Amino acid sequence: MPDPSAVDDAVAVFTDLREEGRELDALVERLPGPDWARPTPAPGWTIAHQIAHLHWTDRASLLSLTDTAGFGHMVQEALKAPDSFVDDGAREGAAQPPAELLTRWRETRGALAQALAEAPPDTRFPWYGPPMKAASMASARLMETWAHGQDVADALGVRRTPTARLRHVARIGVRARDYAYAVRGLPAPDGEFRVELTAPDGAEVWVYGPPEAAQRITGPALDFCLLVTQRAHRADLALTATGADTDRWLDIAQAFAGPAGAGREPGAGRQAEAVREPEAGRGAEAGREADAGREGGAGR
Repeated sequence: MPDPSAVDDAVAVFTDLREEGRELDALVERLPGPDWARPTPAPGWTIAHQIAHLHWTDRASLLSLTDTAGFGHMVQEALKAPDSFVDDGAREGAAQPPAELLTRWRETRGALAQALAEAPPDTRFPWYGPPMKAASMASARLMETWAHGQDVADALGVRRTPTARLRHVARIGVRARDYAYAVRGLPAPDGEFRVELTAPDGAEVWVYGPPEAAQRITGPALDFCLLVTQRAHRADLALTATGADTDRWLDIAQAFAGPAGAGREPGAGRQAEAVREPEAGRGAEAGREADAGREGGAGR
């Protein structure tokens, strides 16, 4: 019998993934066609590329859950162009009319949400890296949706309100510590770090690692999530490292699979700080008036 707490966590991440998708959808649903061509902080990627990439990866996830043979074919196609298949998928999707792209993303997003909820909780499904359970796949999709949504928000000059959904992104970032070293050919430090992050509500603190750990990181959860998804430079974030190892980790941390990206230049991660949040239900249009590794691509 599944662990009840694990089942509860899975239900929470499935719900949070749907909400994260809806929030990004609200940013783009009323965008005039020309605005889909706005450049985002990811070099060479417009808003259309960002949504197209999310649609491409959501579709891959859906195939993994529902059509193993179809997913295998998608992997074989990727292996033909291992250095460009992520960009190729985004470019192909971005060439579609914006309304068509948005409809396809919504349909795939909805089908994926249903497939995740119906998937056997202990089954591991194939992926470009190690196989994943449905809850882990949902967490990864949420992380990437949030990260690429940040690119869209930055392109539109919109400051989003951080939510408790960031706990999924933060958890991936902490768990990916050793991977960040490995992908750079570096040895991981011995022992665990203590990470204490102030939740967006300002009252709760999310903690990871043993309380007695000498190596520690503290700061806002939002800043940690921006760092590990490479959506802001460390110099622009209020994160404090205690110990040489944690200080080094903050320079290389990443929550996404695949090669380390170039990240953001100092000052680029706070470009939306001065603008007002979009009014509820009005999407990116209100914001204007007021002012991803190879397997996931969130580090782009």
